Amino acid sequence: MKISEVKKEKICEQILFVLYSNSPKSLFTVDIAREIARDEEFIKKLLVDLKHKNLVLEIKKNPNGLPYLRRSRWKLSEKVYSFYKVKNQN
Repeated sequence: MKISEVKKEKICEQILFVLYSNSPKSLFTVDIAREIARDEEFIKKLLVDLKHKNLVLEIKKNPNGLPYLRRSRWKLSEKVYSFYKVKNQN
């Protein structure tokens, strides 16, 4: 099944909103997928696309500084967080 680009953009907006609403906490891919009721692999693909657009940051280490072997946490980039913050104040 193919998803249109418009729907992918809407889902990306949902991802960004979930990350904003949980900021400054970073979320695992599975938590984001569960929050918007989508497949984890599909969400990871969209997160990687958002990373390439510099909209989100991928965290590959745990709080102790040890690298994750098979998972990543995600958070908004500073410029996107600032944009959302200004938009929500108005």
